[in-house]
Amino acid sequence: MTRLQRLFRIAWVFCRYRLDTFLPLAELPVALKVLFLLAPWHLFPQPKLSRGDRLRLAMEELGPVFVKFGQILSTRRDLLPDDMAESLKHLQDRVPPFPSESAREIIERSLGAPVSELFAEFSADPMASASVAQVHAATLANGQSVVVKVLRPGIERVIKQDLSLMYLMAGLLEKYWAEGKRLHPLEVVEDYDATIHDELDLQREAANASQLRRNFDNSSLIYIPFIDWDYTRKTVLVMERIHGIPIADVPALQAAGVDMKVLAEKGVEIFFTQVFRDSFFHADMHPGNIFVDVSNPADPKYIAIDFGIVGTLAPDDQSYLARNLLAFFRRDYRQVAQLHIQSGWVPPDTRVNEFEAAIRTVCEPIFEKPLKDISFGHFLLRLFQTARRFNMEVQPQLVLLQKTLLNVEGLGRQLYPDLDLWSTAQPFLESWMRKRIGPAGLIKSLQTHLPAWLEQSPEMPQLVHDTLVQLRSAGPTEAQNRATLELLRENQKRAERRWRRTLVAVLLVGGAWASAHYELPAVAQSMPPLGWAMLAVAAGLVARGSR
Repeated sequence: MTRLQRLFRIAWVFCRYRLDTFLPLAELPVALKVLFLLAPWHLFPQPKLSRGDRLRLAMEELGPVFVKFGQILSTRRDLLPDDMAESLKHLQDRVPPFPSESAREIIERSLGAPVSELFAEFSADPMASASVAQVHAATLANGQSVVVKVLRPGIERVIKQDLSLMYLMAGLLEKYWAEGKRLHPLEVVEDYDATIHDELDLQREAANASQLRRNFDNSSLIYIPFIDWDYTRKTVLVMERIHGIPIADVPALQAAGVDMKVLAEKGVEIFFTQVFRDSFFHADMHPGNIFVDVSNPADPKYIAIDFGIVGTLAPDDQSYLARNLLAFFRRDYRQVAQLHIQSGWVPPDTRVNEFEAAIRTVCEPIFEKPLKDISFGHFLLRLFQTARRFNMEVQPQLVLLQKTLLNVEGLGRQLYPDLDLWSTAQPFLESWMRKRIGPAGLIKSLQTHLPAWLEQSPEMPQLVHDTLVQLRSAGPTEAQNRATLELLRENQKRAERRWRRTLVAVLLVGGAWASAHYELPAVAQSMPPLGWAMLAVAAGLVARGSR
């Protein structure tokens, strides 16, 4: 299909489902308003469906690229009304399979050998078919059962065409819609662009799987299948075949005697472990990608597949998010307001008292319910909707996190309706914060950064000297130069004193902590060379500071 044909196809579906009624016509310039009023969609009757169902059906008809975009858009409650977001949640990612002959051609072209030589057995009938790839069962020469994931042929060209139209529509919305600049529709499409292109690289997905497998090596929480790198390329991925009960098959899990409470709570623990311990989380945890190992029903284990979408958080975002959640648990709404401002999630000129009052208005009625009846994900969505009144901008780094949290909680409540996500999350977050800011966290941070500090410290005098020389030759008056030089020297002395005090304090705290947990001879015997270097540096700093 050519680009022009694709454009006409999209326009026809747009008219058929009367998506023109979603456009903010009242906010458009007169010229565009007249153009839209003369458009041919008025010749189509408006379907007797809700607007959410019309949007969902239109995306299903437009194909896998729009289906995937609708799935991601369903998590953006900051962009869509609740009824439309709820409808998009039901988008099905089941598309007709492509011919097995095409799959064989792609495998042989990528791996450089006939399928009959690569695999002892290869099933022509696909096990599953999704937006960008389909999966076939196979057996390696050594008898290992695997699955072969093959990228859909021609999908890159279709995605390129559809993305160009999405960028066009997002640009018009951002330019002519009053809410456009705050909600950043272009950023939404850019995020989707990055996500969908990441999914087109199966070697990247394999790398994500390997990282997650390493993070949960020998874990009782979750199992990640191993990747066969000898048979993995950009368009082909070969992975261990797993066996388990689909997590959505609750009757089968119950028939197997699975402890549903333990299973639900493990899901929550997996989420928080990935986000806060690893800062690397599986961001596509819908029921189709999760299975359960029921070999030990009292202690069931999750099995995850499909690692095309993963999320990460920067340390600052991790810290602000954890502190926000703990403040909510304690109903400290003022701290929540201050953290939003400090993190830059709302403008710095936001009045703390007003923002605190708005947050309290949203939270108090919710917290009067039993905790098991409170939806953690929907609570956060309500909070973000409140923050919109204070010009809270979309936080792209939190989008996948919100989506994953909603999936995890929905899954947990489906397994065990009385799941109390709050009581499961609070101890984990408190423990994480203690480790981060306690003596062990400070010592770990020091061990990480001290080599770089020691390496850079010889350069500091030269950098200060060069700065002073540049200021001396810059051209202000001699009096201004002298004042600036004096200020620089004083600031340098203060910085050195602060650095010495901080380093010595950290070492003393670490020493006290170590003394409380270990016998001194054992510490001395096991202390690495870096530990002796740290003590020597501390002694030198103390001696220098006393002069």
